[in-house]
Amino acid sequence: MFLNKNIVITGASSGLGAALANELAYFKPNLILFSRNIDKLNEVAKSCNDKGAKAIAVQGDITKPEDCRRLVEATINNFGSVDYLVLNAGISMWAKFDEVTDLSLFQKLIETNYLSAVHLIHLFLPDLKKSKGLITAISSIQGEIAVPYHSGYVASKHALTGFLNTLRMELRDKGVDVMLVKPHWLRGTDLRKNAFDKNGNMIGESRKEHSKESISLEESSRKIIKGMLSRKRELVIPSKLKLLSWLNLISPGLVEKIVSGKVKEQE
Repeated sequence: MFLNKNIVITGASSGLGAALANELAYFKPNLILFSRNIDKLNEVAKSCNDKGAKAIAVQGDITKPEDCRRLVEATINNFGSVDYLVLNAGISMWAKFDEVTDLSLFQKLIETNYLSAVHLIHLFLPDLKKSKGLITAISSIQGEIAVPYHSGYVASKHALTGFLNTLRMELRDKGVDVMLVKPHWLRGTDLRKNAFDKNGNMIGESRKEHSKESISLEESSRKIIKGMLSRKRELVIPSKLKLLSWLNLISPGLVEKIVSGKVKEQE
């Protein structure tokens, strides 16, 4: 399984990245944890080590190529290879497009949610080919279905989805697989708190609560790990969301009404 396998996880200091690292730790892999917040990252690394894994913390910004190169160097210098690359880091937004005053937030969304994956995969790809590894990218169901107030986020996830689906085809004969994870809203993350508002600032703490349809980090982590083991092509969490994707092909107008209604419940 994952025993002694080398697993890189970005955005590992909190939320899904931290939950996934802690769940994987029980399998005793080598974990390379990457994030900007070194204090929280060290806490996650310690927790994983206590469970039997060998975890190291690498501080860095996923949008900075020099930090990405340092992550690759730390991985190879410490463990010699990479078997799994988990791309989890991401940011969101919550604002109507016609009310946005700072368009630079769109650039930041593209850099974090899409271009960072391009840069990091390109750096790790030679080693992933050697190990016939797996690229796991945490995208979103919004990578195929639009959601109001999230225009820049949706665009970045569409870009990520298109890139990875193309890359999968190109790597078919190289032994490297790509798993695209498309979760629904997750409970217990800072994604909403750290989302951009119309002025390009972080929204911060909010009284808004997740809907009853949101899913826990623990459930998501278990499903992702199961998907990694079977090297799935795509993982939709929860699986019932596949129905929405199929409905979107048949009746996109109806899906727009359904999604808009759900978003209004979140306002």
